[in-house]
Amino acid sequence: MKNKGSTSKAYLDAIGQSFKKLAPGIQLRNPVMFVVYIGAFLTTALWILTFAGIRDESAGYTLAIALILWFTVLFANFAEAIAEGRGRAQADTLRKARKDVGARRLRSASNIDDYEEMQSSALKKGDIVYVKAGEQIPIDGEVVDGAASVDESAITGESAPVIRESGGDRSAVTGGTTLVSDWLIIRGTADPGESFLDKMIAMVEGASRKKTPNEIALQILLVTLTIIFLVVCATLLPFSDFASRQAGAGRAVSLTNVVALLVCLAPTTIGALLSSIGIAGMSRLNQANVLAMSGRAIEAAGDVDVLLLDKTGTITLGNRQASEFLPVEGVSEQELADAAQLSSLADETAEGRSIVILAKERFNIRGRDMSALNADFIEFTAKTRMSGIDYQGNEIRKGAADAVKNYVLGKGGTYPASCDSIVKEIAGKGGTPLVVAKNGMVLGVIYLKDIVKNGVKERFEDLRKMGIKTIMITGDNPMTAAAIAAEAGVDDFLAEATPDAKLKLIRDYQAKGHLVAMTGDGTNDAPALAQADVAVAMNSGTQAAKEAGNMVDLDSSPTKLIDIVRIGKQLLMTRGALTTFSVTNDIAKYFAIIPILFFGIYPQLSVLNFMGLTSTASAILSAIIYNALIIVALIPLSLRGVKYRETSAGNLLKRNLQIYGLGGIVAPFIAIKLIDMLLTVSHIV
Repeated sequence: MKNKGSTSKAYLDAIGQSFKKLAPGIQLRNPVMFVVYIGAFLTTALWILTFAGIRDESAGYTLAIALILWFTVLFANFAEAIAEGRGRAQADTLRKARKDVGARRLRSASNIDDYEEMQSSALKKGDIVYVKAGEQIPIDGEVVDGAASVDESAITGESAPVIRESGGDRSAVTGGTTLVSDWLIIRGTADPGESFLDKMIAMVEGASRKKTPNEIALQILLVTLTIIFLVVCATLLPFSDFASRQAGAGRAVSLTNVVALLVCLAPTTIGALLSSIGIAGMSRLNQANVLAMSGRAIEAAGDVDVLLLDKTGTITLGNRQASEFLPVEGVSEQELADAAQLSSLADETAEGRSIVILAKERFNIRGRDMSALNADFIEFTAKTRMSGIDYQGNEIRKGAADAVKNYVLGKGGTYPASCDSIVKEIAGKGGTPLVVAKNGMVLGVIYLKDIVKNGVKERFEDLRKMGIKTIMITGDNPMTAAAIAAEAGVDDFLAEATPDAKLKLIRDYQAKGHLVAMTGDGTNDAPALAQADVAVAMNSGTQAAKEAGNMVDLDSSPTKLIDIVRIGKQLLMTRGALTTFSVTNDIAKYFAIIPILFFGIYPQLSVLNFMGLTSTASAILSAIIYNALIIVALIPLSLRGVKYRETSAGNLLKRNLQIYGLGGIVAPFIAIKLIDMLLTVSHIV
């Protein structure tokens, strides 16, 4: 019942907006429909003149023409209003997330007790705030201290909290989200009214939507066709007057019929639906949880053939994790796992936690009494490149292979050749080897690897079917990059990538005529994102990345681009299909109506009335009724979009001509004849 109520409200709102859009300034934005708008005014004026005895058609006929033209304009407004209404509904939801809440503005980031309380609306870019668990984050910003779970469901719709921490590419937070645990110190990156949420609201409402190059080109074509028909119709008045005088029969075509004829022949169908197609495309992208900064980016997505993906956090989870314990000869895997876990209990890094978890999963090693061990933990340092634990006379160390080797040899122990072999094997796979030693004896190696996200390989295969080449970009060495690329299933990779190298790669592909898309989340991705034709920044990434991109993926899913490409292609396919229908539709109406206008002057033309239309008046009236109704009939298709199909441009054109081209030719003949019969039986004309 709630959905029905919401739908009814949306339709009522769209009807109200349809009348508001009758303002001349709004109508002028769509030149094709502006011609209909002027025609409606003109025929209304002609109807009023009939009361003064000035008439070129009967008052009832002229009124009928005027009303249908007004309805045609309103139906076009309705299509656009319905599309815009989807954006307004989403914007209302976002506004609920934007609340003016209390905030603690710190005078110094180093002292959380020295603050002043104020409302979030008064915060400015550069202000530093302290936020505790359970509180709403008051401003867009970068985390300068702390690590916490953040509930971003108000914006992304995802219920699972995400980790935000200082440093790295997971430091950006959005105002309106809620802190679930711990605390954060945040430096604001947006002034009032310029927050990410404000931009989202503006975008989904369509307030900042600009016409794309393809849309502008199509509109130029439509305007040109309209001008041609305008000239043709304008010449009918003097020509028909001259012909009737020469033939001594019939009468000149009336101004009312000329206006109606112009509306029927002009490309009003696609002209009325063009705006709604573009707005609906952005709405579908918003429903996929992607914020597009422009319609141009959506259209470009439909033609993308090269995709660059940042590895860390995009293809992989972002942190290396322990995947295997590989003991040397004479040592059991459980013995190695036990020592590795002990050395990692105080290690709060993602790698350290993964070692503890892997030991639990493999051998159920858990529940240690740390007080009984009386242990001293050795923290990792850049100088030693090792960490570990000393307890009850035992020493365990884990770290880089050469560091542990020097440590063992310094203790008078031996470094087995088998350990060297394991280290080289792991490095060859692109992993990171950590050697573990206990009391001067090497136990084995922990295999740390980048974990490729689930489903990534299958999605890349889908992209390949769509003709899109995938390229992974990473700062890793070529050996590591090759291993990850093979596991993820990308087509190519760029190793040891610097911001300049990424930028050069994109420019090289663009110079060869390719349209390049890129996803990324780090500040070092910003230059490449700014250069790419379609730049999808992860919402979990840095502010610099989000500002450089022309789209922001609120779900931070690296393969979301496949959905973006489909939506882009669907938008282009919808516009192409409806344009094909509109053009062939107008051709059919031309042959259905023009001959019957001159029956009175040239009776020989009656042989062209193969449809058997009753009269000139019934033919014209039937045509403009059909012209208005076909717009209404096509509104659902313009909003939903034609079904996406993975096929070539040639096959797509062939299909459009067969379905929408043929449909555009046949539909007018059938509909106009049926309406003519109904008008005749009803004695309306």
